[in-house]
Formats: sequence, C-alpha cells, structure tokens
Amino acid sequence: MLGAGAWGTAIASVLAARHEVTLWARDPAQADGMARTRRNQRYLPNIEIPPQVKVSADFPASADLFLAATPVAGLTDVLRKKPAPLVWLCKGFEPGTGLLPHQIVEQVLGAGARCGALSGPSFAEEVARGLPCALTLAARDAGFAREAAALLHGGRMRVYFSADLVGVEVGGAVKNVMAIAAGICDGLGLGHNARAALITRGLAEIARLGVAMGASTETIFGLTGAGDLILTATGDLSRNRRVGLQLAQGLPLAKILHDLGHVAEGVHSAREVTKLAQARGIDMPVTQAVNAVLQAKLTPKAAVEQLLSRDPKPER
Repeated sequence: MLGAGAWGTAIASVLAARHEVTLWARDPAQADGMARTRRNQRYLPNIEIPPQVKVSADFPASADLFLAATPVAGLTDVLRKKPAPLVWLCKGFEPGTGLLPHQIVEQVLGAGARCGALSGPSFAEEVARGLPCALTLAARDAGFAREAAALLHGGRMRVYFSADLVGVEVGGAVKNVMAIAAGICDGLGLGHNARAALITRGLAEIARLGVAMGASTETIFGLTGAGDLILTATGDLSRNRRVGLQLAQGLPLAKILHDLGHVAEGVHSAREVTKLAQARGIDMPVTQAVNAVLQAKLTPKAAVEQLLSRDPKPER
C-alpha cells in the first residue's frame, strides 16, 4: 500500500486479514510513529492498525500488487519508482494538466502497464471499522481487472470488476465537485428538495462528460458514479461536502483547506472539469457555479441564484 493517509491505512488494515501487507509512508517519522503506536494519529486516529501490517518508509522492491493511495497530485512521484502491477485509489483530475489518473500512469509506465483503478462509495473510517462496502476495480485489460478484483475481494469488502476505466474515473472525480455543491446547498439551508434536485442534475453532468470521454452510461449510474455521488454529497464524513458547508458559512477557502488537514480533490477538479466542459462544449452549470465560488468570483448565494435563474429546458 503506497501512501499512509486515511484511505491507504484503512485498506491496508482490512487486507491484512487475508494478505501479507506493507504500508509505505513517504515520511520516515510518520512510518516510525505508526509502527510503534499502531495508530495513524494524523489521518485515522481512532483505528488500531493490525499487527500484521508492516509499516515502512522503505519503498518495496516488489509486490504481487501495488495499491497507490496518494492524492492525484502525488501520483507521478510514486509512479517514477515503477511500481507494477498497480491499482490506484485516487479520484480526480491532475491540477494543471487536467489528466485522469490512467493518463498519468500511461505517460510514466507506458500504455501496456498492468494497472487499474479501484473506486466506489467508501469512507475510509467505515472501511477500517470493518463495515460493509462495495467497490469496482476497472482496467482496460479485462483479465487484469478480474484478477485484481479477486485478490482484493473478501470479508466485508465486495469488489466488482469492469473494463470501463474512463467511466469509473470520471464518476469518481466529478462527484467530488458535486459534493461541494451539495455542501453549499445544505450550508445555506435550502432543504432536502433542493439537495435531491442538485444531486440528480449533478449526475446528469457527470454522465454528459463521461459519455463525451468514452464512458458507458451504465458505469456512470453504477457504484462509481451514482453510488459514490450519493455518499459523498450526503455523508457527514465527506471532506468535499464539508468544504461546501463552510463556504456557505462565509469562511475563506484557504482557511477551510488548512483546517481540513486532508486533501479535498473536488477543489482541484472543479477547475479542470470546467476547462474540459468548455473545451468540449458540454453544458455543466453546477460545475461552473462551484468553480466560480472556489475562485471567489461568486458568493455561494449568488451561485444559487444564477442556477435558479436559468431558462427552462427539456430534462436530459
């Protein structure tokens, strides 16, 4: 497991019941502290790391499977160490380039690398506590997707497999933007009706972008699209939703992110998705409104008014 954040620690802890697991932390001091205390005090303090998990700052030379649990912005640095076969858990577009994780991987490891993405509705804390979850492992190589899913599947973690890598990644990336929108909606006290409408129209935006990039609508309306969107837009453990809630309270973005202490991928992805939508001529008004709020070009209230003032049109 490459990356000792909340998600990496959670998955490593769960898989240790069935596999020999090494949890790699970039920071030697963090690795030493976790090895001694069996706690990830910064990212997952309430979960005890099983004794079977080896915590180390030494990058593993080989493994049956590498799992990268870094933020999207940190993926390239890990890839330079040539981990293979590889499955990544990050969700989002790379800041600046607008690349999805699989495009970053192909640039560094080559198009023929045995690799894929693991995604779906899952909060790290619940997974670490052994609560049930269902995820999807997607790869262009359907055989690798099936093999890797079988390796990770078990216990209370159900893992499906798919060949729609783009669909899985787009759903996982854009739902974070919609979760910020849902947080703003709730923070402004707009009610359950408004939140339901927002989630539904947000899903329509994810589908439009996904299909334009080659995804299947079946994937968008599955676990890694609709499922992950519902969880992240409504769950109190959602970091991106928390960003939206605090924006609605009038807090500056810099303070919100500083106090959060975790990466909120939707903040970076909103800008990149907006660029993609404009370049491809895709109508994504919720995404554009969120991006405008994050760029301090609109207040949350003004963004809502802008969305509500749009002319009536067919639902699609």
